[in-house]
Amino acid sequence: MTDASPARPMPATHLDDAVSEMLERIEGPLRIGAPLGLGKPHRLLNALYARMATSPERGLHLYTALSLDPPGPAKGLEGRFLGPFVARHFGDDFPRLAYVQALRHDALPAHMEVEEFYMQSGAMLGSRQAQRRYASLNYTHVARALADRRINAIVQKVAREPGGTRLSLSCNTDLTFDALDAVASRGLPRPLMVAEVDPALPWLGGGAAVEADFFDIVVDPPGPHPRLFGLPRQPVTDVDYAIGFHASTLVKDGGTLQIGIGALADALCHALALRHADNAAYRRVLAALGSKASADPALGPFGIGLYGCSEMLNEGFRRLVDAGVIRRKVVDDLALMQRYAEGSLTDPDRERLAREGQFLHGAFYLGSPDFYQWLRDLPDAVRDAIGMCPVSAVNELYGGNETLERLQRRDARFFNSCMMATALGAAVSDALEDGRVVSGVGGQYNFVAMAHALPDARSVLMFRAVRDSGGHSRSNVVWNYGHATIPRHLRDVYITEYGIADLRGATDEDCIAAMAGIADARFQPGLVETAKAAGKLAADFALATTARGNTPAELAARLAPLRRDGTLPDYPLGSDFTPVEQRLVAALGWLKAQTATTGGRLRTVARACLAATPRDMDALERMDLAAPAGPAAWLESRLLSLALRETARAAGPEMPGPVSPSP
Repeated sequence: MTDASPARPMPATHLDDAVSEMLERIEGPLRIGAPLGLGKPHRLLNALYARMATSPERGLHLYTALSLDPPGPAKGLEGRFLGPFVARHFGDDFPRLAYVQALRHDALPAHMEVEEFYMQSGAMLGSRQAQRRYASLNYTHVARALADRRINAIVQKVAREPGGTRLSLSCNTDLTFDALDAVASRGLPRPLMVAEVDPALPWLGGGAAVEADFFDIVVDPPGPHPRLFGLPRQPVTDVDYAIGFHASTLVKDGGTLQIGIGALADALCHALALRHADNAAYRRVLAALGSKASADPALGPFGIGLYGCSEMLNEGFRRLVDAGVIRRKVVDDLALMQRYAEGSLTDPDRERLAREGQFLHGAFYLGSPDFYQWLRDLPDAVRDAIGMCPVSAVNELYGGNETLERLQRRDARFFNSCMMATALGAAVSDALEDGRVVSGVGGQYNFVAMAHALPDARSVLMFRAVRDSGGHSRSNVVWNYGHATIPRHLRDVYITEYGIADLRGATDEDCIAAMAGIADARFQPGLVETAKAAGKLAADFALATTARGNTPAELAARLAPLRRDGTLPDYPLGSDFTPVEQRLVAALGWLKAQTATTGGRLRTVARACLAATPRDMDALERMDLAAPAGPAAWLESRLLSLALRETARAAGPEMPGPVSPSP
């Protein structure tokens, strides 16, 4: 790489100018690192891709993760729903990543290579190019891998300081600082640092802020500016709520919280907020689930509050901060945190905690447009209590401050999701049996390992007991699987909608019994018989009779009153769908479940054709089916009307709004 220009940073207002400067300063192939998720500069990368497509002699190697892409065109009812929603939510001008579109069709040019360590869930299962170049890495090992690949540029979206000159890495402090440290430790040249300013990106100071000359090139494209990528918030089902409330019973007041993303995390955060704000209602939910914890006196409102320490900050943390659950502050002062642990804080200590302490640390953030607006509108005191950090500071204990971090992360609970778990305690979270990658390991192993390293911490993996595939229900508690993300010797706590399996230190026999106890009742006999045949269970072993009630129908009946009275809303953290779209989400989910098999499709079509006249005209108008043109549209209108009636009937007369689609 050639020497940087004396003018640092070099300002640019046009993306093409920034690309030209990059090509002039970098010799040979471009080896570029780009942040995961929101911090990826889509417009700059697209301009670079367009230029490099005509320069096969140079070569472009991109190292990144989580290349976010809105839903693409679809047919039928799905297309009728998604088309208007995508245009409204993401904007017609959202810059889809050109390399993602090429990867989807295995059309990436031969002189280009994209290597990801985490993929948008399920998005690249059919891409041979993406599957071949997936790198299976723990999040905390990525910086080392970037140095090994000798990256010569890092491109990143940044926020500009209001009324100031500094820049903020804002949503992605996760890998940039760690990567630069890893490069420097090898004595390699500092990569060319290129920033794209996005005026919509929320400003966060503290550890996320840098002087402008941290970057070599700062491009500030003129408007109009596209919207930030917003994750649509999904409905929370009965299954999700059951898992979230069971999980909430493991959280100790004064402890530390890490969560992932998705409906399970949303349900957990709703449960924790309800525990604090309406403890009686919280305990009613636990009682309905048959949880023994419903009478636990330790599960009262949070007197001390929680400290959030999570690689990802999201919608759930917003709810918990607003609810007053996340509020236990920490400071990077070993002596003070020791006094905190001993209960011997002085008045000056308390004043310093209140003034300088932070109650939430994260390495990146991603969420809905409402979440980004919340970050923009935070009072200074709350914003200052949120610290964005390198992933090495969040996901592990071994960065040089282990004693301090152990004191800060007391009673830690690390909540993550998996797809399946074996009866012997291994977790399947990121890939299929044939090796194709669904998403990636990310930070899951980091948190599992940290839970075992901290004496009072627990790793909690949450998953749904059953999945529907091809019209058939299949158990997610399996005897064995051809791929594992977390090995069985690191088993700790697993949760399904049917309860908690505490496997830490358990024998294989006890482990199998616990996992069978949280499996769907339809699959328990086969699991038990397989274990007996393998000599892992006694011949006379029998599950407790209460486990026979592990059925979707029983769960739905238990939670139905709490659905009707609003204790368990469909969208506990808010919704990006209009009220009409919420009804449509429920109806389309029902229709998908009913037509998953050939027989189901035939029966559903017959019912739709013979059904009464459509009633929900607002929904039909939203789908452009109020006056269907042609036989295909007429059938779609009949199918949708049937689904709307069925889901409205399932909601019942007291339900204030739509129900969730089938899990």
